[in-house]
Amino acid sequence: MKAIFIILGFLFTIIGVIGVILPILPTTPFLLIASFCFMKGSDKLNNWFKSTKLYKNNLESFDKNRSMTFKTKAVILGFATIMLLIPFITVPVLPMRIFIIVLIILKYYFFIFKIKTVKPEKKRKTVLVEE
Repeated sequence: MKAIFIILGFLFTIIGVIGVILPILPTTPFLLIASFCFMKGSDKLNNWFKSTKLYKNNLESFDKNRSMTFKTKAVILGFATIMLLIPFITVPVLPMRIFIIVLIILKYYFFIFKIKTVKPEKKRKTVLVEE
C-alpha cells in the first residue's frame, strides 16, 4: 500500500509541476495531494518533498498556519468550480445538480471562512556585508 502512495505522490508532484508552467492547471491542489501521499508512503520522501522549493513556495504557509494567499485561493476555487460546473451542465439529474450546488457552497464557505487569507511574502535579497 505504501508503494501506491509513493507512486501517487510522484504522479501528483509531476502534475503540480506542470501546473507551475501552465496557468490553466492549478498547482496547489495537486501538491497538497502529493504531500498527503508522501506522508502516507514514506517518511524519507515526505521529508524530501517538504524540503523542495516547490513545496516551500506553494504549500508551506498552508501547512504551517492554515493560510493561503488570495491568488492561491482564487485559482483553486476557480478551477474547482469550473470542474464542478461541467457535470452540473451536462448531467440532467436534479439530485446530482443539487448535490453539486451544495458542494460548491461548502467549498466557498470553507475557503472564505476557514482558511485565513494572508498577503504574499516579498522575496528578500540577502546582502552580504564584509567587515
